[in-house]
Amino acid sequence: MGHSHSHSHDSAGATHRWRLQLAFGLVATFFVVELVTALTSGSLALLSDAGHMAADVVALGAALVATRIAARPDSTGRRTYGSFRAEVFASGLAVLLMLGVAAYIAFEAVQRIGGPAQVATGPMLVVGVLGLVVNLIALALLRGGAADSLNVKGAYLEVVADTLGSVGVIAAGVLVAATGDALWDTGIALAIAAFVAVRAVMLGREVLTVLGQHAPAGMSPDDVTAALAGVPGVVDVHDLHVWTLTSGMNVATAHLMTVEAVDPHDVLDAARQVMRVQFGVEHATLQVEPETHTGCHDVAW
Repeated sequence: MGHSHSHSHDSAGATHRWRLQLAFGLVATFFVVELVTALTSGSLALLSDAGHMAADVVALGAALVATRIAARPDSTGRRTYGSFRAEVFASGLAVLLMLGVAAYIAFEAVQRIGGPAQVATGPMLVVGVLGLVVNLIALALLRGGAADSLNVKGAYLEVVADTLGSVGVIAAGVLVAATGDALWDTGIALAIAAFVAVRAVMLGREVLTVLGQHAPAGMSPDDVTAALAGVPGVVDVHDLHVWTLTSGMNVATAHLMTVEAVDPHDVLDAARQVMRVQFGVEHATLQVEPETHTGCHDVAW
């Protein structure tokens, strides 16, 4: 007699979908305004910020789509872990977009050095201030979900970088207006590019950690092994694996070798309690086997 082990979960990203929706609407609307102003004013800093805001629009859109995909039921029966990883892939897309924007800004800035540049500081300052307001609102929306979801965090970092870009646009406008030197516009654009690249690399490392199925941040496999080994009746713990499926969903598997006299049901219940309470792992697949069992020695890897 069998029963289903499938479980229905809402990912952290799905919980905060409304934040993504509002932020997407704000940023997408303002992107059009900023792009038109950048092209008419001749400001590289403003154009770089518009380029980064375009990346925001794509990243936020991808994040929204990912939350939908993650919540979609599996009709094939083959996706035994569901589609939660879609949110992690969306974060990876945000990383690639941020790196691409940073490279484009740097290239344009280097090309402009030494050449004549006319910058209309009036429109540049107005749009810079409006952009800052829009980004601050988007930050307030996304901040509440950034700690819970890698997907939302990717969108949040995109907007953080864009907020700095708006500050840079305002600073560049003030400096160019005060000095008449368009080199300030170029220099600040390069600073924005550097900041965006650094944040992209930091987020990229988190994405690769999840995709590489490393142990979750703050969870030591040795500590997990020791805690499970402390369960009454357990004499050995092997084949332990801990990883993150998506933000807020950590998974574990392990083999627990026990003395002959112990009740395996008691061991299983106690071990699951250890994983849930001490390590926050709700989904732990634990195999209880007597110490006389030698089947694991036949496993090739």
